[in-house]
Amino acid sequence: MYKGVAVIGDRDSIYGFVSIGLSVFPVGNREEGLEKFRQLCRGDYAVIYITGSLAAEIEEEIEKVSEQMTPAVILIPGVYGNTGKGRNEVRKSVEKAVGSDILFGGDK
Repeated sequence: MYKGVAVIGDRDSIYGFVSIGLSVFPVGNREEGLEKFRQLCRGDYAVIYITGSLAAEIEEEIEKVSEQMTPAVILIPGVYGNTGKGRNEVRKSVEKAVGSDILFGGDK
C-alpha cells in the first residue's frame, strides 16, 4: 500500500503543499536532498514531486529511479527560478508516446 504523494525541495517552494494534504520534506542543500530522495524512493510513495533546482543537482539519482514503475518523479518549479527541465521532460514524454513534438509546436 502506498503512502501517497511526497514533495521535496526548498522550504519556500514546497510548504504550500501541506495545505492539500501532501507529505512535505524540505531540504537545505544537495546532500540533504539526495539523502531524503533516496529515503523517499525506498518508502511507499507512488509519486514524488521535486523542485527543478533540486532535481538538477541530483539528476543521476533521478535517472536511476525513472527506469522503475514507481515512484513517479515529477518536477515542479520552485520560487527561486525554473530550470526548464520539467517542460523538457514533458516534451520527451509526449514525443515518446505519440512519435512527434505536438505539444510545443517546435518551440524549442
